[in-house]
Amino acid sequence: MNRTLCELRALLRQRDNLIALSATHVQHMQKSLHQMNVILDKVVSDITGVTGMRILDAILAGERDTSRLAQLKDHRIHATEAQIIKALEGDYRPEHLFTLRQALELYRYTRDHIFKCDIEVENVLKKIQKKADAQSHPLPASTSSHKKPQRNEPSFDMRTYLYEILGVDATQIPGFQSSTVQVLLSEAGADMSRWKTEKHFASWLGLCPDPHISGGKIVRNRTKPSQNRAALALRRAAMTLLRSPTWLGAFYRRSRARLGAPKTITATAHKLAVVYYLMVKNGRPYKELGEDYYSTHHKARTLRRIKDQAGKLGYKLIPQKSDGSTDSSS
Repeated sequence: MNRTLCELRALLRQRDNLIALSATHVQHMQKSLHQMNVILDKVVSDITGVTGMRILDAILAGERDTSRLAQLKDHRIHATEAQIIKALEGDYRPEHLFTLRQALELYRYTRDHIFKCDIEVENVLKKIQKKADAQSHPLPASTSSHKKPQRNEPSFDMRTYLYEILGVDATQIPGFQSSTVQVLLSEAGADMSRWKTEKHFASWLGLCPDPHISGGKIVRNRTKPSQNRAALALRRAAMTLLRSPTWLGAFYRRSRARLGAPKTITATAHKLAVVYYLMVKNGRPYKELGEDYYSTHHKARTLRRIKDQAGKLGYKLIPQKSDGSTDSSS
């Protein structure tokens, strides 16, 4: 199992490196276009999409008629042919066409290697011991807002493999995608018994405070600097919860107003780590408590704290009725 996880970890890290390289080649393509005063990326959101690649291939094949180039646009593009024609009017100098050709060839070369990497990743996933069978216990409905696979998602059904290996569908956790879970699996494994409690797991991730004490006083209480890839994946997942209608989303919004974004991202990532740990360790599916759960829980906790403080000062809180009178029986 450990050997297999090492294989998976190495392959997924290589895949991340290839994705970063492909993004760099896209930037080089955009730079070559801008140097020719061609602003294709202003009218086409993704120059590596269907329309962008058609136009780039035609330009490199020698086509300079902007009206013919504009006719290559896909029907899903919102920009009009007139807008595309204006964006393609430029100075097609040979040196910039040369750099554009090289960047495009390198991009395609890198994307081809990502596909080959996906084949190896799938072969490794097939070797990992399964805890569940997707055929006898089908996956729950996806909570993702994306109806189609995203550009950098694997070329196979990663979600099903993750479900069978972990025994639970961790993508049900708010903010989690298959890419998040695959990083957690490759970095932490599927056996949560390595950590005694969820606190130990969060500490390993570097998501717990590291108090520095001097003279009996805490002078600093920050998390340790860490490059843990699993922790980075959890932080990215936490950043997507700003508008989430879930109890984790409510926690994020309330904490962000009080602590600011950086501390809130860490605190939310800690909660996500706890939820993931308990799900995988206990084999229980995620249960959404709702946005109101956190608000009610927070109100009860605040009231309990105020009552304790009032009691220590010799006072007693008396609830107020809806008509403005007090309830002396309390």
